[in-house]
Amino acid sequence: MFRPGKRERIAVVGAGVAGLVAALECAMRGAEVEVLERAPILGARACSWLAGGMLAPWCERESAEPAVMERGQFALDWWPRHFPDTVQRGTLVVAPPRDESEIDRFARRTQAHVAVDALGIAGLEPDLAGRFRRGLFFPREAHLDPRRALEALAGELEDLGVVFRFGVEADPQALDADTVLDCRGFAARETLPGLRGVRGEMVIVRAPGVTLSRPVRFLHPRFPLYIVPRANAHFMIGATMIESEHRGPPTVRSAMELLNAAFTLHPAFGEAEIVELDADLRPAFPDNLPRLTRQGRVLSLNGLFRHGFLLSPALAREAADLVLPRKEVRYDLDHQW
Repeated sequence: MFRPGKRERIAVVGAGVAGLVAALECAMRGAEVEVLERAPILGARACSWLAGGMLAPWCERESAEPAVMERGQFALDWWPRHFPDTVQRGTLVVAPPRDESEIDRFARRTQAHVAVDALGIAGLEPDLAGRFRRGLFFPREAHLDPRRALEALAGELEDLGVVFRFGVEADPQALDADTVLDCRGFAARETLPGLRGVRGEMVIVRAPGVTLSRPVRFLHPRFPLYIVPRANAHFMIGATMIESEHRGPPTVRSAMELLNAAFTLHPAFGEAEIVELDADLRPAFPDNLPRLTRQGRVLSLNGLFRHGFLLSPALAREAADLVLPRKEVRYDLDHQW
């Protein structure tokens, strides 16, 4: 596909995190890249706009395959290079005293953590002092604000001469380009057998009475959740995974469970202001692992599930290696995650 001396013309369909990262990987290799997005503005119809933004490969191993942990580690180097406001302060995992067995279960299923007692938890997050007796600390993990990160990628792409076309319903097979990268997520379900939508719901609150410096995962047998700090005393609260392709606002039950769990983590969340309450569909294959698939000159990147920011750098690099191979790359088209 790659012809020396000629700039490869690449069309990227979809301006979510997968599309923007893939476009950047190709543009940095000298390709002529155009990004087409059906929404009128960046993020308007992208599930990555509602993401938590956690770069937590070792925590995700609790419920994901080893490939997620292995490839996700690449994101810890990639994101700080392209989004300097990436915060690398680790992840803290706690559980209420009656559910401390969840800490042991989480520890058995994950790696790269250290056990912390009540004093250790208080040292990491003073606002949680005296509230939990045991926890796990994953010091190498990181987090970012997804919306600011997507805007930063779009700006970097524009600086590289990448053209954006918003409000365009593009058919990947009909585009005039040497290669088309189809990064449409759930919108590509008609062309990708087995792709399904997994509903995820989130709440953003403003809680001036709470200070957290890193993501906190709160283990609970019925409604585990994560809380990710953002600027100006804002916090993203999430974790729902519902096997449903229904689009629409979060249910009352999900909102109550998320907010009740946040209140259990820290009572000051009871005085927080609800800033945003939203839901979207994460694209996933039956094994919950992403795939690169090809149909003619269309290369599809899809199925990132709940790991969009974590896995998009590795998946985009693998896609770019197929389209614009470096001399040292030897890539098997039948490569499987």
